[in-house]
This record gives sequence, structure tokens and C-alpha cells, in this order.
Amino acid sequence: MSDTQQYKCPCCGGGIQFDSTIQKLKCPYCETEFDIEALNAIRTEAETDAESGELKWDTQAGGEWEQGEQEQFKAYSCKSCGAQILADATLASSKCPYCDNPIVMTDRFDGGLKPDFVIPFKLDKKAAMARYKQHISGKKLVPKVFKDQNHIDEIKGVYVPFWLFDTDADADINYRATRTRAWSDSKYDYVETSHYSIYRAGTVSFETIPVDGSSKMPDDLMESIEPFDFSQAVPFQSAYLAGFLADRYDVDAAASEDRANERVQRSVEEEFRNTVMGYETVVPESSNVRLSGGKVKYALYPVWLLNTTWNGQKFLFAMNGQTGKFVGDLPKDSGAATRMGLSIFAGAAVVAMIVQYVMWLL
Repeated sequence: MSDTQQYKCPCCGGGIQFDSTIQKLKCPYCETEFDIEALNAIRTEAETDAESGELKWDTQAGGEWEQGEQEQFKAYSCKSCGAQILADATLASSKCPYCDNPIVMTDRFDGGLKPDFVIPFKLDKKAAMARYKQHISGKKLVPKVFKDQNHIDEIKGVYVPFWLFDTDADADINYRATRTRAWSDSKYDYVETSHYSIYRAGTVSFETIPVDGSSKMPDDLMESIEPFDFSQAVPFQSAYLAGFLADRYDVDAAASEDRANERVQRSVEEEFRNTVMGYETVVPESSNVRLSGGKVKYALYPVWLLNTTWNGQKFLFAMNGQTGKFVGDLPKDSGAATRMGLSIFAGAAVVAMIVQYVMWLL
């Protein structure tokens, strides 16, 4: 009996006891009955949940540069934020796309992996300017000075390094769910709560899960301009970098595994959760995600960047150079916000007075 006391009900969490009359384990709280074999299977899944997240990848991505190929690039270093920028040999000087400070040539580019793929820019600087105008148009709380045309002239096209993860994910997830039913008679109101233990298992395949390889590029900003259409990617050729900057990765594939694992697990759990329908509450009890056949590719993705400063605070905007999706935080004009708040308050006060007058008439 002491061993069965260690079992918890997957439905309500109460302690389960062995019922000799039915020869099964039974929860005295929600009265759910369990076969011992079935409950042991659920318990085993929960115990192996600690292995979930220990997802290993084959991180052999990228290739070797051909002889003389690296001589077509210059390496630039930002003394302010430390970014390492690559550009074609014709570029004399530029500004850092991340912090907008001047960058200086350090030496001929040497070292690092050659990208496997590149998605060429589909949209030019003119399109990026138009999307920026659209992004700030109609926003009354954005300071007028910030909307000045001089800001959009600083947009730069940058190839951002990405590690692309492919894998198959096998998952087992247990949920605890409830449904309630209410009714009344002449004396009492009744509420009946039914408890359910739900199990989901299956395999989900992932291709080209992107994780940016630049520590200077905020992960949430890059995820916000997704997706990129990898079907338009082509084998890397240095000619695609002509006229653009390219960020040199400073986070390698192995160091990006945790981010990829997090995205895989979150996506699997969301997909499985969407299949559990018709319940009033659904609570995940255990989640076990295992990867197999994980591979990694190295690619450059096109991004238009705008870095500007307002009242001593830096703002970084990004546009997907393939689809045109534009994101970024905007500064707020505190004076305009105060005026708008007062206007709303005054309008509400007028409405309240009208309502009070009508009530007085009635």
C-alpha cells in the first residue's frame, strides 16, 4: 500500500489508492479509475521528461573558401559595439549598421566558414524607405522630428548570418483537462466537474529553423521579420555581396543549439496543444520532445537596417529584404501623449455630464 500512495492522479493530482473491489487504482477525489499498467506507462513518460530538451545536432555547416575568394572582401571593425562587418573590396568607408558609428577597415578578410546558401535581396533601398514611411505614418505619438526624411537615408542593406536547423521531433505530451456542467432544481444549484487525462504523441518535421549568428542582432527583432522563403535561396557566390554589407557571425552553430531547441520545443507544444479541443481547462502535465537526424546549414539572409538615435536612446529597425516585413520600436512624444490623454479625459467628462443630464431628465 505504501508504494501505491506515491502515485498521483494524472487528472486532479490527488493521491491514488488501490481499490480491491475493482482490482484497479482509483482516485478518491475525482473517482477516476486506472489500470496499473496504463498508469505505469504515464508515470514512465513523466519520469523521462527530464531528457526533453537534451537535443543534439550535427553542427557541420558551412564550407571552405576557395583560393583567392576571400581577397574580394574587406573586414571592418566597429570600435563602438565590436561588430565585425564584411564588404566588397571597393567600399572605402561606412557606418556600423547596428550602432551607426563609423567603422574602419582592419585587414583583409581571413578565417570563418563560407556560407552554404544566400537569399539575395529582392527589395531595394527605395522599397525600404517606402516601408519605413508606412511604418511611422499615422502614428500621432511619434515625434515630428523623428519623421524627418534624413533618418531614412541611413538605411543599410546587410546580409545577416543564420544557422538553419533541420530535424524530426518525436514528442509525448500529457495534459490534464476539465469540463463542467451546471444545472438547478427547486432547491439547489449544481456544478459537476469532469476530469480527463489526455495523451498526445507524434512526429513533427522541421526544415530551416533560423537562428541568427550575430550577437549584435536582437533575436526577437529577427524573429519578428520572419519568415524567409528558403525556396528562393541559392548556393553562395561572393557576387551577391556586391554593394551590400555582411555581418560576420560571432555565435557559432554549437552555441546556437539552445535557441534552436527552444524554438522546436515551443512549436511542437503549440501544435499538439491545438489538437486538444472541447475542454474548458487544459493544463500540460509532462512534455517529452526528442530530436533525430538534426542537421545544420549556414546561410546569409537579406535585411535592411535603420539605426537612429532619439533623446540619447538608440532605435533599431529591420526590414526583411525578401518580403518587405518591417518592424521596430518607435519613440513616443510625451507631450503629444499628454495632450491626447487630456483630450480623451475631457471627452469622457463631457459624455459623463450628458449621461447625468439625461438621467436627471428621466
